Amino acid sequence: MPSPGKKESGKDIKPDRTLDAIGLYCPEPIFRTKEEIEKIEVGQVLEILADDPAAEEDITRWAKRTGNQLLKFEKDGRTLRFLVKKLK
Repeated sequence: MPSPGKKESGKDIKPDRTLDAIGLYCPEPIFRTKEEIEKIEVGQVLEILADDPAAEEDITRWAKRTGNQLLKFEKDGRTLRFLVKKLK
């Protein structure tokens, strides 16, 4: 159990659903993200995996525009990993 006041790192957050958008290019990762976020409940976390360089800006902007929370963004080589919490 995390100590009080300790923030969770992205590794500690367990996604409720994962979207594998590896190999998909703009605008497909954002379309799929929109579809998947609708399948989860408010408060749950969607993990998105992508390798399209445009996805970094697209998904970050999409989360802000739709009122969802980007909890974490990681880049490992070409793979991008996003954790988005559904807020509404």
